[in-house]
Amino acid sequence: MPIGIVGAVLAGLCALVAAIAITRGAAGLAGGAVGVWIPAAVLSLAASFANQWTPVIVSGALLVGLLVIGAVVRGIVNAGEPARSTARAARVAAVVAAAPSSAAPATTAPPATGTIPALAR
Repeated sequence: MPIGIVGAVLAGLCALVAAIAITRGAAGLAGGAVGVWIPAAVLSLAASFANQWTPVIVSGALLVGLLVIGAVVRGIVNAGEPARSTARAARVAAVVAAAPSSAAPATTAPPATGTIPALAR
Protein backbone atom coordinates (compact mmCIF):
# COMPACT_ATOMS: atom_id res chain seq x y z
CA MET A 1 0.00 0.00 0.00
CA PRO A 2 1.49 3.37 -0.97
CA ILE A 3 2.47 5.59 1.94
CA GLY A 4 0.55 8.57 0.54
CA ILE A 5 -2.71 6.62 0.66
CA VAL A 6 -1.98 5.46 4.21
CA GLY A 7 -1.42 9.10 5.18
CA ALA A 8 -4.71 10.11 3.58
CA VAL A 9 -6.59 7.34 5.41
CA LEU A 10 -5.04 8.36 8.74
CA ALA A 11 -5.87 12.00 8.03
CA GLY A 12 -9.45 11.00 7.25
CA LEU A 13 -9.76 9.13 10.55
CA CYS A 14 -8.37 12.12 12.44
CA ALA A 15 -10.84 14.41 10.66
CA LEU A 16 -13.68 12.09 11.67
CA VAL A 17 -12.56 12.14 15.32
CA ALA A 18 -12.35 15.95 15.16
CA ALA A 19 -15.90 16.19 13.78
CA ILE A 20 -17.26 13.91 16.50
CA ALA A 21 -15.39 15.91 19.14
CA ILE A 22 -16.81 19.18 17.85
CA THR A 23 -20.30 17.66 17.86
CA ARG A 24 -19.85 16.61 21.49
CA GLY A 25 -18.31 19.95 22.47
CA ALA A 26 -14.89 18.56 23.39
CA ALA A 27 -12.58 21.30 22.18
CA GLY A 28 -9.42 19.67 23.53
CA LEU A 29 -10.09 16.42 21.72
CA ALA A 30 -10.88 18.29 18.51
CA GLY A 31 -7.62 20.20 18.77
CA GLY A 32 -5.70 17.00 19.41
CA ALA A 33 -7.31 15.29 16.43
CA VAL A 34 -6.44 18.19 14.15
CA GLY A 35 -2.93 18.16 15.62
CA VAL A 36 -2.55 14.51 14.64
CA TRP A 37 -4.18 15.22 11.27
CA ILE A 38 -1.29 17.52 10.31
CA PRO A 39 1.46 14.84 10.24
CA ALA A 40 -0.92 12.43 8.52
CA ALA A 41 -1.61 15.05 5.83
CA VAL A 42 2.13 15.62 5.44
CA LEU A 43 2.48 11.87 5.07
CA SER A 44 -0.10 11.97 2.28
CA LEU A 45 2.13 14.53 0.55
CA ALA A 46 4.55 11.68 -0.14
CA ALA A 47 2.30 10.68 -3.02
CA SER A 48 2.91 14.04 -4.66
CA PHE A 49 6.42 12.95 -5.60
CA ALA A 50 4.77 10.54 -8.02
CA ASN A 51 2.45 13.31 -9.29
CA GLN A 52 -0.50 11.79 -7.43
CA TRP A 53 -2.28 14.68 -5.74
CA THR A 54 -5.48 12.82 -4.94
CA PRO A 55 -4.49 11.73 -1.38
CA VAL A 56 -3.55 15.30 -0.42
CA ILE A 57 -6.74 16.75 -1.85
CA VAL A 58 -8.86 14.05 -0.20
CA SER A 59 -7.28 14.54 3.23
CA GLY A 60 -7.74 18.32 3.07
CA ALA A 61 -11.30 18.08 1.79
CA LEU A 62 -12.19 15.55 4.49
CA LEU A 63 -10.93 17.82 7.25
CA VAL A 64 -12.79 20.87 5.98
CA GLY A 65 -15.96 18.93 5.22
CA LEU A 66 -16.12 17.06 8.49
CA LEU A 67 -15.34 20.15 10.56
CA VAL A 68 -18.22 21.97 8.87
CA ILE A 69 -20.54 19.00 9.40
CA GLY A 70 -19.50 18.77 13.07
CA ALA A 71 -20.20 22.48 13.61
CA VAL A 72 -23.61 22.25 11.92
CA VAL A 73 -24.62 19.22 13.99
CA ARG A 74 -23.44 21.00 17.15
CA GLY A 75 -25.62 23.99 16.23
CA ILE A 76 -28.63 21.74 15.71
CA VAL A 77 -28.04 20.05 19.07
CA ASN A 78 -27.70 23.41 20.83
CA ALA A 79 -30.93 24.66 19.23
CA GLY A 80 -32.91 22.00 21.13
CA GLU A 81 -31.35 22.81 24.50
CA PRO A 82 -34.12 25.14 25.81
CA ALA A 83 -36.76 22.43 25.35
CA ARG A 84 -34.54 19.84 27.05
CA SER A 85 -33.83 22.09 30.02
CA THR A 86 -37.55 22.83 30.44
CA ALA A 87 -38.35 19.11 30.40
CA ARG A 88 -35.51 18.44 32.83
CA ALA A 89 -36.84 21.08 35.26
CA ALA A 90 -40.34 19.56 35.03
CA ARG A 91 -38.96 16.10 35.85
CA VAL A 92 -37.06 17.45 38.85
CA ALA A 93 -40.18 19.24 40.10
CA ALA A 94 -42.20 16.03 39.76
CA VAL A 95 -39.63 14.02 41.70
CA VAL A 96 -39.41 16.64 44.46
CA ALA A 97 -43.20 16.78 44.74
CA ALA A 98 -43.46 13.00 44.99
CA ALA A 99 -40.71 12.62 47.61
CA PRO A 100 -41.96 12.39 51.20
CA SER A 101 -40.61 15.14 53.39
CA SER A 102 -39.96 14.39 57.04
CA ALA A 103 -39.55 17.03 59.70
CA ALA A 104 -36.79 15.22 61.55
CA PRO A 105 -33.81 13.75 59.76
CA ALA A 106 -33.25 10.06 60.19
CA THR A 107 -30.64 9.24 62.79
CA THR A 108 -28.29 6.37 62.43
CA ALA A 109 -26.23 4.63 65.02
CA PRO A 110 -22.46 4.93 64.77
CA PRO A 111 -20.86 2.00 63.02
CA ALA A 112 -19.93 -0.90 65.23
CA THR A 113 -16.23 -1.60 65.46
CA GLY A 114 -16.72 -5.30 65.99
CA THR A 115 -13.77 -7.23 67.29
CA ILE A 116 -11.07 -5.40 65.37
CA PRO A 117 -8.72 -4.03 68.07
CA ALA A 118 -7.32 -1.21 65.93
CA LEU A 119 -10.76 0.29 65.44
CA ALA A 120 -11.83 -0.18 69.05
CA ARG A 121 -9.45 2.44 70.42
